Amino acid sequence: MSDEGTNGREQWDAIVIGSGLGGLCTAAYLCASGKRTLVLEAHYVAGGNSQVFRRNHDGKAYEFDVGIHYIGECGRDGIITAALNGLGLSERVVFRPLDSDGYSTLHFPDFSFRVPFGWDRYRARLHETFPGERQALDPVLDMMHGIARTGRRLGRGELEMEQVTAETPDFLNWGLRPVTDLFAEHRLSERAQAVILGEQGCYAVRPSETPTVVASGIADHFLRGAYYPEGGGQVIAARLVEAIRAYGGEVRTNSPVQRIRVEKGRAKGVDVGRKGRQGQEIDAPIVISNADLKRTFFDLVGSEHFTEATNEHIRELKMAIPLFCVYLGLDVDLAARGMPNSNHFIWGKYDIESIYDQLDAGQPSAEAMCYVTAASLKDPESRHLAPEGHTNLQIMTLAPRQYDVWNVEQGPAEGGRYHRDPEYRKRKNEWIERLIDTTEQLIPDLREHIVWKEAASPVSQERFTRSTGGTSYGIEMSCSQAGPMRVGPRTEIEGLFLCGASTPSGPGIAGVMRGGVATASDVLDSDLLQPILAGEVLGDRSALPELREDWDAWKESH
Repeated sequence: MSDEGTNGREQWDAIVIGSGLGGLCTAAYLCASGKRTLVLEAHYVAGGNSQVFRRNHDGKAYEFDVGIHYIGECGRDGIITAALNGLGLSERVVFRPLDSDGYSTLHFPDFSFRVPFGWDRYRARLHETFPGERQALDPVLDMMHGIARTGRRLGRGELEMEQVTAETPDFLNWGLRPVTDLFAEHRLSERAQAVILGEQGCYAVRPSETPTVVASGIADHFLRGAYYPEGGGQVIAARLVEAIRAYGGEVRTNSPVQRIRVEKGRAKGVDVGRKGRQGQEIDAPIVISNADLKRTFFDLVGSEHFTEATNEHIRELKMAIPLFCVYLGLDVDLAARGMPNSNHFIWGKYDIESIYDQLDAGQPSAEAMCYVTAASLKDPESRHLAPEGHTNLQIMTLAPRQYDVWNVEQGPAEGGRYHRDPEYRKRKNEWIERLIDTTEQLIPDLREHIVWKEAASPVSQERFTRSTGGTSYGIEMSCSQAGPMRVGPRTEIEGLFLCGASTPSGPGIAGVMRGGVATASDVLDSDLLQPILAGEVLGDRSALPELREDWDAWKESH
């Protein structure tokens, strides 16, 4: 719990702004290490992009995931497994694997490709699909697999850069070069390239700006196992909240931070409260921002506290492409129809690069990726996701960054209003219908079974997470913004740290949780990663509450 200082204000050892999984993971490890840590979240439920929301229709309830649809690093040696185990939570989060023979199915204009677990099986299936390209495919896959292995070992602290130079020079030569250069060197066909990049919606970067290490890493991430958390996406956030509270910290929702107080070059605490209302000052010598990177520097702190070089660098950083998401409740059980537990990526053409040309120009692309996933297939026993005999279905696509695509002049983070605008609603509905049309390639009678329908645009994403440009992925993981070119965890302001998708560990659930451990390590000036990878439990399991059958992740996250 907090102390009260001589000035009458709350005093904490550390404050974390934002309750995305990066912030929650950072806070949980600080609490487990003896730092009394307060997490402040503007929304009414913790979890950031990992949260869920619930809807009721005609007495039937649905629960939709905002950001967790399938994740890797959940096997025995996974970084997510280690991060949870280090807090004593490994038995409290169960992961269910997707279909091992096709955890994702990639649909193109004239063929489909099922992506299996394992590099060897993946290679064999590519050989089968492109029998005339074996000589081109093998060196590309060898390079990608090798770079992925090295990148993973670096991320786990098992290699130093000096060792990389000696042992795996290909990583240094190719890691930050565009993956399209690798394809071109081996004259890989456009169709084969499209398959290898078929899941690139998981990071949303145009192919010619995608570092080979990113393309290789995302492939390896899922080829080693793709999973979904039993009980839905909110479970991970709720268990981290549980650990924070058990280990002496606190998580407060409906608590927006308006300012990070900086005095004489160091962080002193935060001001909390809604704009236009009297706020509350809370003191702490350590402040960690899990908020949007640009808003942290320019809104929460203020450019006057940073050097001009830092300000210019942050201004120039490019945000990742955002997503448009449709949430459907169906009165039919797709599992009973034999639909496999697989993700579906529908691409309207093989030239993915040209799709990004359209998106950057602010033009919706009819051929852009359409991602279709059914939580009910991934966790069929959960009654939170959908009623018995029903299906929880989600459809997503890449969307332009520009506000005028949605008839919006000012973003909601700056106070802009949009939700009731007839033109905004019209355009949003056009996107919904377009995605449903595309999904009918998989489910021809889809429209006949829709009993609940809603959607979230990039403007919606900005409203709830205050993310610049409405992206879910932070700054873009492009060649000029990957690895050492990213920002944090330390800043030039003493006591101010960063965590989340824009830091060096990158976006995605594994990325931000790994980043949370890294940020906590920097705050404590102690390496936490190696102990937890070795199986050490830093949290006191006996302090955690007893497991309950009626435990509800969504309610526990308030």
